[in-house]
Amino acid sequence: MPNPRSIAAARIRHWVLSAFPRGQSGIDYDHPAGDPGLFGPNSVTWRVHADFPGMLAGGLCALMLQTLHPLALAGVWDHSNFRADLVGRLRRTTNFVAGTTYASLPEARKLIDRVSGIHLQVRGVTPDGRDYRAEDPALLTWVHVTEAYGFLEGFRCYSPLSLPPGAADRYYDEVRRVAEALGARDVPASQAQVRDYFARMQGELCFDERSREVLAVLSRIRLPVPAAGLSRDLFLGAGTALLPDWAVQRLRLRRSERVRASVAAATLRAIAPLFRIALDDGVAPRACRRVGIEPSSLERWPLRSADGGRAQ
Repeated sequence: MPNPRSIAAARIRHWVLSAFPRGQSGIDYDHPAGDPGLFGPNSVTWRVHADFPGMLAGGLCALMLQTLHPLALAGVWDHSNFRADLVGRLRRTTNFVAGTTYASLPEARKLIDRVSGIHLQVRGVTPDGRDYRAEDPALLTWVHVTEAYGFLEGFRCYSPLSLPPGAADRYYDEVRRVAEALGARDVPASQAQVRDYFARMQGELCFDERSREVLAVLSRIRLPVPAAGLSRDLFLGAGTALLPDWAVQRLRLRRSERVRASVAAATLRAIAPLFRIALDDGVAPRACRRVGIEPSSLERWPLRSADGGRAQ
């Protein structure tokens, strides 16, 4: 008789590979042998970014946070077809994060150079007359911090692995390498610095009509998967549950939305362990084999030191 757990994992695998097909990015995760890439197998980043539920929910959390910055939002509004191809945008972001995390150093640098080149073309003027440009170090820092926050909180909430003391600060310190390579400056390198950064940014944030429209598009996204509406509600709700308290207030989330987010978070937390069974042959295991270690090593933590609470 088939194992129900195996059946569920197979369905999850089909879901993930339908939404995020493999082999289309052109990124080489297998060569050259021994190349640790930007982070390497002893990094916290390799462990956090190997957790699919936390990464997808965290990425959606980051998108919601990014709608609050008028200059960052202007670049998306003026220079992307997010209304028609939000799925494509999610896939491109997923490929960039995976490649800069797990591919070799030459591959990671190639991805960073490509994105830097795209940023040079993204510039304009907001409706209130302010100039913006995607390569602005301050905007690069905002996008990076919102993503790093979302990914880390996604791991905390949905990974079957517990985050040990010291890991959160080390994660923020590691992942700023990508942001700085893209041109970001003064990038927070710890939970306390992220908390202070969000506090300093409050005066630059607002929730306006553009924010509402992007969130409305996000709420209607249909991934090319079975039960697309249920899948969207699950992950979008799970991402909403990761938002810091100040963002919940800024985004004016109704009580009903917060309740749905809590239900989605509990549901995703319950099924999250199945994702590791379903996706045991992804880019993280390939990177492990490239550097000559067992993928199971990512189930163990390489550090011990002090760790504080969640950045808010």
